[in-house]
Order: sequence, then C-alpha cells, then structure tokens
Amino acid sequence: MQTKKVPLRKCLGCQVMKDKRELIRIVKPSEGDIFVDLKGKANGRGAYICKSKKCLNDAKKKKTLERNFKVNISEELYEKLEEQIKDE
Repeated sequence: MQTKKVPLRKCLGCQVMKDKRELIRIVKPSEGDIFVDLKGKANGRGAYICKSKKCLNDAKKKKTLERNFKVNISEELYEKLEEQIKDE
C-alpha cells in the first residue's frame, strides 16, 4: 500500500520546509491585490509563512515577500497576517 505524500512548503520567515496545512498562504493573483488565502485554493502565485510572529517579523525585515512577488507589500497586508497569527 502506498503512503500519501504530504505537501511541503517553505516558510518565507524561517526557511524551514513544513506541512502545507501548518502554514498561512499569501496569494498574488495575475491581476489584483495580494491577499491572505485562508482556504489555500485561490488562483495565483502563492507564498507561505509560519503561524508565528517571529517568522512574520523575519520575513518583513528581510523583505522576502517583496522579493517573492516582485512588488511592494503594504503595511495593511502585514497587519492582516499578524491578526491571523493572533487568531491561531
């Protein structure tokens, strides 16, 4: 019997590969604004971050989200991510 493969993604903050379901997904659709994808199903380029303040702060400081999406990230998006982390 085959075991089911667990989808792994790398956190932009700590750079550690983790189970996709443990991470928060941020999406940049082909047109439109970047947003937090809670269901993980939205179309567009995705990036993942751990549900920890440290990883969010590291990603913000190193500008990994900006580099990943090749655009400037608004403070508003970082605030939404911080709210998601508080909810967890």
